[in-house]
Amino acid sequence: MNWIAITLVAAFLQNVRSSLQKALSSRLSTAGATSARFIYGAPFALIWLAGVRIATGESFPVPGAESLVFLAIGAVSQIVATFLLIASFRHAPFAVGTALSKTESLQAAAFSGIVLSEHVSALGWAGLVLGLAGVFLLVHGPKGSVTLRGALVAVLSGSAFAVSAVAYRGASLALGDASVVLRASMILVAAISLQTGLMAFWLIWREPGEMSRVLKAWRSTVPTALAGVAASAGWFMAMTLQQVAYVRALAQIELAFSTLTGVFFFGETLTARDLAGVILIGLSVVLVLFAAAG
Repeated sequence: MNWIAITLVAAFLQNVRSSLQKALSSRLSTAGATSARFIYGAPFALIWLAGVRIATGESFPVPGAESLVFLAIGAVSQIVATFLLIASFRHAPFAVGTALSKTESLQAAAFSGIVLSEHVSALGWAGLVLGLAGVFLLVHGPKGSVTLRGALVAVLSGSAFAVSAVAYRGASLALGDASVVLRASMILVAAISLQTGLMAFWLIWREPGEMSRVLKAWRSTVPTALAGVAASAGWFMAMTLQQVAYVRALAQIELAFSTLTGVFFFGETLTARDLAGVILIGLSVVLVLFAAAG
């Protein structure tokens, strides 16, 4: 199973989900928009797991305490990360908030070293730094203005996403010798089920009227949830196969692809800064792939 191809597909689907979720943030509260992807995503995750179980014919491994602890940390951290990312859109443009959250790759490298004793090589660190520099070069101009509060919230979102990703990898690795796709699917279903319960409880307790608005907005939330589940399934498989930092660093190439698509298909202007950003991200991907192969 190729972690590179899986990562690229997951990155594209995450971009779709984030775009749809930004639209939701104008109709629902931050907690409502956050919960929508989990509440409506749970049925899709269960269907996916059932399909994987039938296709592989494998028995479900029994999770131990280590896997369950990692799972709980990952699920809660992902809720916090999603909450912060949506909140950042209220203080910063979509592209800026998303770009600042991409500091996740650097933070994931640090967290992974501490928690899982997985260390990134010097070549890998160089790739991570180049990629992040490329991301920031691609975010500029009038639409790139951001408040200090917006920047801080977006970076904290990246921190929470990094903790979540490392925890999910730990949970999947602790499941044992089952196939990658089955382990990833089990973690996905368990995580989204826990998240659904937590967010439903939060809305009923803290925002009683918001749950009804989430349920009424099903036409717009179902596509968001479907894209989110598909992206998460890809992320979980990729992060079971490879270190989180490398997976997240490779995913940044999606921003470069988006820039080039705007130029070749929509007639947008490619500035020198844009070109430099695309080149840096491209070099970053090359370095990360070499580091991962080594």
